[in-house]
Amino acid sequence: MRFEDSTPRRYAAIARLLIRHGRSDLVPDASLDEYAGDALEDEGAADRAQSFAADLESMGPTFIKLGQLLSTRFDLLPASYTTALSRLQDQVEPFEFEVVRATIAEELGGDVRHLFAEFDPNPLAAASLGQVHRATLRGGREVAVKVQRPGVREEVRADMAALARIATVADKGSDLGRTYGFARLLREFERSLNLELDYRREARNLERFVGLMSAYDLLVVPEPVPALTSGRVLTMDYIEGRKVTDVGPLGLLDLDTRAIVEQLFSAYLKCILEEGFLHADPHPGNVLVTPDGRLAILDLGMVATIPPRLQEKVVRLLVAIGDDNGEQAARVLATMGQPLDSYDATAFRDDVTHLVSDSIAQGRDLQAGRLLVELSRVSGSHGLRPPPEMSMVGKALLNLDQTTLHLNPDFVPAEAIRENLPHLLRDGLRTSPGGLVTAALDAKEFTAELPRRANQILENLADGRLRLRVDAVDEERLHTVLHRLANRLTLGLVISATILGASLLMQVPTDSQILGYPAIGIVLFSAAILGGAALAAWIVVTDRKVARTELRAEKDVVRL
Repeated sequence: MRFEDSTPRRYAAIARLLIRHGRSDLVPDASLDEYAGDALEDEGAADRAQSFAADLESMGPTFIKLGQLLSTRFDLLPASYTTALSRLQDQVEPFEFEVVRATIAEELGGDVRHLFAEFDPNPLAAASLGQVHRATLRGGREVAVKVQRPGVREEVRADMAALARIATVADKGSDLGRTYGFARLLREFERSLNLELDYRREARNLERFVGLMSAYDLLVVPEPVPALTSGRVLTMDYIEGRKVTDVGPLGLLDLDTRAIVEQLFSAYLKCILEEGFLHADPHPGNVLVTPDGRLAILDLGMVATIPPRLQEKVVRLLVAIGDDNGEQAARVLATMGQPLDSYDATAFRDDVTHLVSDSIAQGRDLQAGRLLVELSRVSGSHGLRPPPEMSMVGKALLNLDQTTLHLNPDFVPAEAIRENLPHLLRDGLRTSPGGLVTAALDAKEFTAELPRRANQILENLADGRLRLRVDAVDEERLHTVLHRLANRLTLGLVISATILGASLLMQVPTDSQILGYPAIGIVLFSAAILGGAALAAWIVVTDRKVARTELRAEKDVVRL
């Protein structure tokens, strides 16, 4: 199918989706509340949320992935929608083995029979972006081969073009678009989806995660096979096991569940807060219990990078929460987020303080992921837009809470965070060689320039040429500007009145004439012309003088 021909149908499908759900509490009226919260939900919200998720699921891979991304935006959507979208599944009918064979041949340059000793034509799993087959390499290594669905990139490209056009129109023509910035959100989503469609990136993520998990003997990550990996084919270790949620209480008795969950939680905190590497989707379906009693972590297609400045702030936030310091938590969140016009700092601080206190009062029942999710939601409800990474950290820890609580109901995430924070803070104080070099260069430049700048400041001070520029309301300058504006306006009115009077006098018969016109009218016209020319010259001269004065002041500030 040519996706260019299907574009009108995609527009029609998107239009039907917006018409069906655009007036529900998916996007509440901005005049009531710019960011929907739990208070806006009614009894039918859950049903509408499930309907919205089902509609996205029926529209194909782009919209399934969009729904999964929206499930992390707790500041934008009500809880019923984020919950429904987080359960989106992209299980679809598998495509034919001949297509798999052709894709592998095109990507890897060889036939399946020559590259693998065995290759199961029946897929282990099929999703909207690709499907996975079990195979064996020539050396006997058991592997899983992920093959991308044919035409999915073209379909995603056509869907993104339609969504981009709609987002641009919405941003320009609606208050909601200007508030939420749909085009910006869509660009972030497109970048994430394009990276997920490149299996070479997922292979690099696996390699990095393997290195990070090497210190934990109860955690295992499939290692990729670079020689049999390309943009559309990923070959990695096959790990046998059962989903965590499929292991019942009797099966859990054979596992050292406490040691497993402690290692799992510690590893994720280290990855997020020390390495800045976030496995964005550690839900129980991506975590397997292996026959030898270890935990296998799969599917690293969705990975986010946490910048160092945000890592430090998340650590500060966790410390404030652990100390039951709601006001400090509010201050940290305020520095992390982007305030909108409706941001209410006082109400935000009060709500965060109460939320942190109520959560700490739960004691052993406190879940760090759920608390971060609620903090993101409170931020949105008060007009403070948190960074997307903040929501993803909350969603990752929320999924992690579900896994750890299934394995060991007695595990307390809050205690694990407190136990790991000293180690994280100690590692955060370390400086890399590159950071030391940069600091040394900055110190060298400061030391070299300090005498010259100090001498210049003292000379300007002694000569009376030192100027300080303060970005504040200059009352004297404001008065001068208003006075000049009033003068110009008054002169303009006088000149206009003169011209009007001269025009009326032109109709009065008189013996005194100049060039056949009444002399008094000609005199007044001449005076008006001269006055207008003088006013224009005065405006030009004074504006240039002011501009030169401001330019000299700026140069003096720069020299300082």
